[in-house]
Amino acid sequence: MSQIQKSIDVDVPVSTAYNQWTQFESFPEFMSGVESITQIGDTRSHWVTNIAGVEREFDTEVSEQHPDERVAWHSVGGDTKHAGVVTFHRLDESRTRVMVQIDWDASGLLEKLGSMVNVDDRQVAKDLDRFKDFIERQGNESGAWRGDVDAGS
Repeated sequence: MSQIQKSIDVDVPVSTAYNQWTQFESFPEFMSGVESITQIGDTRSHWVTNIAGVEREFDTEVSEQHPDERVAWHSVGGDTKHAGVVTFHRLDESRTRVMVQIDWDASGLLEKLGSMVNVDDRQVAKDLDRFKDFIERQGNESGAWRGDVDAGS
């Protein structure tokens, strides 16, 4: 299993960064390889990705969520196996550190090779840079879901 850990400081309040992150359908605007995400319930979404010509569809489920603190998820069903957590840390009134950890199983030769040479690591860093540009340019979130999901529920 591969693990990626990255963080970035964004110049918006913690609630703004958190609220935007809960808007999964906006991810294609800053995450490369993500073609679409469709929210199919409060805690479930359907993803379509195309990374290096490999198209995948899978569902994810939020397994833990606490407003302004964290969102954890894991894949459900399908061939894509991954899980992760993003946490939000207040630096001051107008700055937030966003920390991401993703655990995933590379499948196929191309993914395994990419993981070995840290292509996935660099991609997450670039996606966080684009999130920073996206949220700072907007100045506020495009929506919010502030539901609380306890781990194991």
